[in-house]
Amino acid sequence: MRKIAMLNQKGGVGKTTSVVNIAAALAQSGAKVVAADFDPQAHLTIHLGVEPDSVESGTYKLLTGSVDFDDALIEVRPNLFLLGANIHLVGAESELVSVVGRETIFREAVLKSKLNFDYMIIDCPPSLGLLTLNALAAAEEVIIPLQPHFLALQGLGKLLQTVTLVGRRINPSLCVSGVLLCMFDSRTSLSEEVKNDINKFLTGARESDCPWSKAQIIPVFVRRNIKLAEAPSYGKTIFEYAPGCHGAEDYKLIGDYLNNGTIPPAPDNPQDTAALESRI
Repeated sequence: MRKIAMLNQKGGVGKTTSVVNIAAALAQSGAKVVAADFDPQAHLTIHLGVEPDSVESGTYKLLTGSVDFDDALIEVRPNLFLLGANIHLVGAESELVSVVGRETIFREAVLKSKLNFDYMIIDCPPSLGLLTLNALAAAEEVIIPLQPHFLALQGLGKLLQTVTLVGRRINPSLCVSGVLLCMFDSRTSLSEEVKNDINKFLTGARESDCPWSKAQIIPVFVRRNIKLAEAPSYGKTIFEYAPGCHGAEDYKLIGDYLNNGTIPPAPDNPQDTAALESRI
């Protein structure tokens, strides 16, 4: 199972939207996927059409030892399973403060799973606490969603410091595999400048032994699209809510990229080809 943590300590950057729609894209391609909600706000759970109050066995009970990983999952779509969250997750950190090995509870629970999943994508909360540490301890790789503006570059440095710290103390195999640019507008010079700055920074780390030495910008950018903002209120993925919109096109390509390591060939339609090239 490939275990990916979607991490950003800043809210509103497209983190939950990306977890939901990448997981849905992978599930539609035939992969068996778990989407794990580690945010007490439960936005991932809501986005997938599940009321947080109805989550009886989810992340909270898993971390407090009341349920096994396999029993905590809800199948919300074909091939797509949810580890749901609710407001009780707020109390998990204080309840686990005296528990030995509290940072690795989730990792140990996942290792006991008898179900064969291809992917687990974890929606981390926008803070560095015990919930995020549990997610990073269980993950193999981190994808960082960013908006293409200069303040995001400052936040990127802090995120990389966090990954380095977790790698040293808890999970030596953890690495940053990619940066996902969300709300990208190719018509503005700022988006291109920020993309180039991030690419230059990542390229400069190639010869080092830091956790992001092999990271790259995911070569599909999520364009600004109002449909992506509307879909959560209906409890739908973008493929269910507006399958023909730019957001659905972009997340489909991102899912293909993560699944195969390549982007499918451009379509025959010249207009579609131009649109594809504009975001790669």
